[in-house]
Formats: sequence, structure tokens, C-alpha cells
Amino acid sequence: MNPLYVARAQGLFNLVGGGWPLLHLRSFEWVFGRKTEHWLQRTTAGLLATSGWALLRTPAVPGGPAQARRTGVGTAVTLLAVDLVYVPRGRIRPTYLLDAAMQAGWLTAWWRCGRLSGHRGKER
Repeated sequence: MNPLYVARAQGLFNLVGGGWPLLHLRSFEWVFGRKTEHWLQRTTAGLLATSGWALLRTPAVPGGPAQARRTGVGTAVTLLAVDLVYVPRGRIRPTYLLDAAMQAGWLTAWWRCGRLSGHRGKER
């Protein structure tokens, strides 16, 4: 699997996911539940959109895909952990399990890319 494709696909997903509550919080809350701390929701959304933009802009140079992998895996692990910890506690809606499935999918995609050495000739 090409790591640049994974980076750009996850980047688009994160940019859209982060942009949604920034552009239309009402529809986001309809799906994922009302938020009491809108500033926190907007902060999280902004960070997710930033991660997405960085992944979308992954350069096809040595070290670019390895950096994207760190950003992509780190973002996916963090969001997956939040989803799996706070849905069972009832703090966030079960619809977040859809996000958990997507985050697991991004982790699988990065795993399928194999180890990235940072050198163009050695990437899978």
C-alpha cells in the first residue's frame, strides 16, 4: 500500500471531520450529541483539521511519508482511545463507535504500508 495515498486519504477524512463542527456545529451535535463545552469542541476540531491539512500536504520526498505515518498513527490512536474509553462510560454517544471503526481502519492501513525507513527506495 502506498503511504502517500494513506496520508492523503486520512488527511481528507480528518480535514472534513474537523471542519464539520467548525462550519455547522448544530448538525454535528445532532449526530454526535450536544456538547457542553463548545470551546473544547472547536479546539479539538481545529486540531483535527490541522492534522488533516498536514497529512494532505505530505511531500513525496525522503522522510515525508515517515512523518505522515507518525502524525496519522498518533491521531488515530488518540481518537480511538477516546472513543473506546468514553462511549462505555456514557460520556459520548455510541455513534462515536463509527469513528472508532474508522480510526482502526487508518491504523490497519498504516500497518499495511509496512515499516517506513524514511528513504524513498526502502519504503513499501
